[in-house]
Amino acid sequence: MPAVFRPAQRLRPLQNRAARLDALRGFAVVWMSFFHFCFDLNYFGFLHQHMLSDPAWTGQRAAIVSLFLFCAGVGQALASEAGQGWPRFWRRWAQVAGCALLVTLATYAIFPQSFIGFGVLHGLAVMLIVARVSGRLGRWLWPLGAVALLLPWLAEAWLPGTALEAALNGVPLRVLGLITVKPITEDYVPLLPWLGMVWWGLAAGQWLSRRRPRLLQGPPPGGAAGRALAWLGRHSLPWYMLHQPVLMGLVAATAWALHR
Repeated sequence: MPAVFRPAQRLRPLQNRAARLDALRGFAVVWMSFFHFCFDLNYFGFLHQHMLSDPAWTGQRAAIVSLFLFCAGVGQALASEAGQGWPRFWRRWAQVAGCALLVTLATYAIFPQSFIGFGVLHGLAVMLIVARVSGRLGRWLWPLGAVALLLPWLAEAWLPGTALEAALNGVPLRVLGLITVKPITEDYVPLLPWLGMVWWGLAAGQWLSRRRPRLLQGPPPGGAAGRALAWLGRHSLPWYMLHQPVLMGLVAATAWALHR
């Protein structure tokens, strides 16, 4: 068997090894919350921004999603190195998949013409399985991630006018991300290119665990602020599910009070 496919040697559990990763995820949560708050202000007329087309906003959205998925890849690497079994993996996966279903149902009730059919949680649920089964690829995860990031650009250049274009733009296959026309939806996070960020996170997590474990040990920097970010990062899924209804409700109530 080639060396690259050998199971990774399991390391001893590291004390507080995930605290700094949690803080990084917590930073992404704060950034996401700010972005969604601006989106809500824009939706109710307090701001006047082209958030779906302005690179200043679309670039932020791409960076936030990239950071979340990179952290998910690192977290999967650390869980595997610590000996996480399949039962525990499936319990966590069920939480993500269940929340993805709730997002679809909730957005269908509010935005029936543009509900979220395959957003960040839907994509993450699939990508976690891919990360789990591809962890043994080791150093090959880096080039695989690069290919995943490049494929949608190549598809956009090569697919127009071909027989595959209509099929890949259709509902069943557009989850792959090899599209030439973006679907009408409030959120769309297909497997490509975003699986590339998960693979890079997985590769980075494996490298850190084996070569630079001290970077993962100890409390996060920043004192109380760092600890607050770590707490937020550990509770990122419930925060993700609750923050937007709360923010949108507050902005909607303010708009109603000002215009009554």
